[in-house]
Amino acid sequence: MQMRVFGRSGLLLSVLGFGCGAVGGLMVRGDAADQERTVARAIGAGVNYFDTAVQYGNGESEKNLGRVLHTLKPANVVVGTKVRLPSDGVGSVADTVTQSLEGSLSRLRRDRVDIFYLHNPVTADGGAGALGVRQVLDEVVPAFERLRRQGKLGFLGMTAIGETAALREVIDAGIFDGAQVVYNMLNPSAAVELPQNYPAQDYGRLFDHTKAAGVGVVGIRVLAGGALSASAERHPIAGPAPDPIGSAMSYDADIARARRLMPLVKEGFATSLTEAATRFALSHPAVGTILVGMATPQQFDDALAAAGKGPLPQAALDRLSELRQGFAGEAR
Repeated sequence: MQMRVFGRSGLLLSVLGFGCGAVGGLMVRGDAADQERTVARAIGAGVNYFDTAVQYGNGESEKNLGRVLHTLKPANVVVGTKVRLPSDGVGSVADTVTQSLEGSLSRLRRDRVDIFYLHNPVTADGGAGALGVRQVLDEVVPAFERLRRQGKLGFLGMTAIGETAALREVIDAGIFDGAQVVYNMLNPSAAVELPQNYPAQDYGRLFDHTKAAGVGVVGIRVLAGGALSASAERHPIAGPAPDPIGSAMSYDADIARARRLMPLVKEGFATSLTEAATRFALSHPAVGTILVGMATPQQFDDALAAAGKGPLPQAALDRLSELRQGFAGEAR
């Protein structure tokens, strides 16, 4: 398993991380034996980063990951979890953040979490579930720092969703150590300039900002919530089709565009679209680790096999760019 340095943190993370989210569902609604077998398989293959959140199954993901890691007792795994401030919790940020982390640590059966992420969208002024830039820097960050001084978290993280200009401002402040950034074949704008009138949020080459600030990157929505399988079929324990983040305004539109990328498979660049999507996300050096959700142990094995093939070759990236040109001017 290839390892990459995670920004200025100095952490060495496996390029393939283990996503414990509700979209795939394995660590939320899966069979306990499958959960343990898949985590053990991941650790044996060199995966050392595990990503969860209290929001995933209302704590079930954290409970299940905590149980499995307590049983397996692996050395040197890195665990990340998250806090999302509710609308009525913004008035007492420090208390809400502290209570959330304490609950997460209890469910995870750990004394500290390696990376603790703010999971709210970030906008200029906040509201409607989002936090404003000043709220993040002046209220959330001091609460995180206090918990770090207490030894309850190692590094500060954020989920980079919201308004692009606001995300840049927070990242440029150089306070957060890690950021979870939307990056996939439907929306590569964190890395490259999009064609004019492209139907996706423009993240404005956010990787330039993370690199300058020394912020480690976790690539998220690598499969666009499953749309980059090019199939609407979902496993029985998978979550319902998620609201797209940063791409089309509907999941069906994401699937339709994903199907238009199938020449990557037909022309021999990958054996499946999910393989291509996984390898695409590994192709940018700014990405420290990627998260691929899963419903079954086989889906993890597929992700592991794809990661083992390494980044897509330049010819595939060029072909992908050519295919994406066809999306320009379409309604989002």
